[in-house]
This record gives sequence, structure tokens and C-alpha cells, in this order.
Amino acid sequence: MPDTDVREFPMPRAAGCPFDPPPALKELQEEAPIARVRLPDGATAWVVTRHADQCAVLADRRVSSDMTHPGYPRGGPVREGPGKIGFILMDDPEHARLRKMVTAPFMIKRVEAMRPAIQRIVDDRIDAMLAGPNPVDLVEAFALPVPSLVICELLGVPYRDHDLFQHNSRQLISRSAPIEQRGAAFQALHDYLDDLLAEKLERPGDDLLSGLLERVRAGELTRGDAAGIGVLLLIAGHETTANMIALGTMALLENPSQLALLRDTDDPKVIAGAVEELLRYLNITHNGRRRVALEDLEVAGRLVRAGEGLIMANDIGNRDPSVFDDPDRLDVTRDARRHVAFGFGVHQCLGQPLARVELQVVYRTLYRRVPTLALAVDRDRIPFKHDSVIYGVHELPVRW
Repeated sequence: MPDTDVREFPMPRAAGCPFDPPPALKELQEEAPIARVRLPDGATAWVVTRHADQCAVLADRRVSSDMTHPGYPRGGPVREGPGKIGFILMDDPEHARLRKMVTAPFMIKRVEAMRPAIQRIVDDRIDAMLAGPNPVDLVEAFALPVPSLVICELLGVPYRDHDLFQHNSRQLISRSAPIEQRGAAFQALHDYLDDLLAEKLERPGDDLLSGLLERVRAGELTRGDAAGIGVLLLIAGHETTANMIALGTMALLENPSQLALLRDTDDPKVIAGAVEELLRYLNITHNGRRRVALEDLEVAGRLVRAGEGLIMANDIGNRDPSVFDDPDRLDVTRDARRHVAFGFGVHQCLGQPLARVELQVVYRTLYRRVPTLALAVDRDRIPFKHDSVIYGVHELPVRW
């Protein structure tokens, strides 16, 4: 394909349309559902834009999540040094073996049992917010503390250390931070979790990290690998949900009729459906799900050869009109359960049951308890996270 036909990836969003995927992705979805793109490091890969094709690739055993394979669409230099971020960039059977070690705490029944505790955390944070200054940054006062407190409780991480892990998490998932800075952030998190595991060897608790130490004692896992799993779960457990809380609130404030439907209902099914629609509509993992072909395969009628990279642009996959009617409209009453916000196939997000419950409690509680919630600044003054792997807002000033 001529260089003039190869677009740059990631692609910019349109000015004034912060909730929508880049217009260039929409064009590709309509005209060239699989197309070559150029990454920041100069390498090329295939971007896949239609929902069905994305699901097919993500379920195909002929593609790999292992970024050490030649041709994996990394997009830039790789962090050097010991330790891996859990099992997210591994293939089966090792991926399945490690993932199985931490599956139980995230199962639906276990997470549902946490709902009262999550409700208390949400109510406590709203109480503190209402007792403090007005206006306030919703990110710092509410959106970031809620999932941080929840994942700390589940993992057995002291919340008093939230400044350390939140700061380093932001550095690690930054698109603009130098590789050395991101490497240092990972090392700081890995060392922190490793030290915490050492403490739990002496004083184990009833938490996920203590459970991993049982695997270490049995010789199924090294302590370094356990720390890497802890890094993955700690970052994913607070960054993604925090951004969904803040960005979802902003989207609802700009769609007051949709917010009213959610605020005024007592039906758990309606609330759960609204969460699925917000996950579809916002899709904060805007870097694409990345794979490399291990064998030749056909995708959307094109031959992808072994060693070529693939990027599933899930943000535009969730706006596929063949799956969702009028996909660019936020409609909390639609059935959005086929979205790919959590991925698809064996690497589908482990923590999605927990994220769902947290968002259901937050969206159900915040707008009812603070019915006059409103933006405290014009939208064009709100800083969006175009510079992060996880999309959202850096801050969200609100008043009531």
C-alpha cells in the first residue's frame, strides 16, 4: 500500500467531540474495515474497525497477545528491566494458568457480596464531598478515591499509600512520558508490591495478595510474578473505573434527559443497562487491543500474514451501526450488552464484574444524592486525557 494511503495511529478526536472516536476511524469502518496504519515508532500494522471482525480476531488462536513476538504493534520502545505486568501480555497456557489464580475474587457472586461495602464507600465519599468546598474537582474528591478504596480492600493494599500508587500508575499509562520515566514508575510499583508481599509472608490476611502467597509457597509462582500480578490488578482496579465515573458523569450532565432516567429509577435492571450503554458509548480503552498474527489468516477479506500486527480499535467497534442502531447517540435504555469495552475472548477483562457493580452503585447514588450536580466550568476548559492509554478527564470541576 502506498505511504500516502497509510494513516497515523493513534488518530486525533474531532475538536468539540470528546466522547466520540476519531472521525478517521469512522471513515475506515465505512470504507476499509481493515487498513494499514503507521505507529509512532514508524512500524505499520492493520487496524480493524468493525465489531464482528474484532470479535473474530480476538477469539482466534492464531493471534498472540505476547508483545515479545516480532511484529507486535508496540508503537514505541519497550520498558527494560525485570518483572512483567501480570498475565495480560501472555498467551495460553501460561496466561490461563496465572489468570486462574486470581479469578475467584472477581466472580459475580463474590463481587455481589461486596455491594453493601461498595455502597458504604460511595456514601462516605459523597458525605465528605458535600461537607467540603463547593465547587470541587470530582476526580480527586470522588471518582478516584472510590475504586481505589475498593481495590485496596480486595487486594489487601493500605489505602494510605494511594498517593504512591496513583502517581506511578499515571506515569506508567502515559502516552507522552519518556520510556525511562514509565520504567521507573513500573519499578516503583513492583517494588512496593514486593515489599507488601514480604510483610504478608509474616502476617497474612484475608485478601487476594495473601492468597497469591499460597501459590508462592507451593512453588507455582515466584514472588516477583506475584508482585507483577499485583501491579496489573492495582492499576486496572482503580484507573479504568475512576475514568468511567468522571467521564460518564460528564456525558450524563450533557445529556440531562438520560441522567434523569438513571437518577429517577429504582429498577436495578435499568441501572445495569445504563452502565452497559455508558461503557459502550465512552469506551475509555482508546489505544486499541493489540495482537500479532502467528499464522497467515484472513480478516475482513484481506490477507494478514504471520508476523503482522493487528489493532482492534474497540472504540469504533462499539459504534458499529450494524450492531447498535444510531450508535453515536447516548441511550441508556438500549440493550448495549454486545459492546467490546471489556474485550472479547480469553483475554476479556477479569475485573468486569467488579467494575459493573461499582459503576451501578455510583451512577445510582451520586445523582440522586446530589440532584443539582453541574459542571462548574465551560466544557472547553476541561482537560481530557488524550495523553493517556486510558481515556478520561484529568479533572472535572463540579458544583451543586
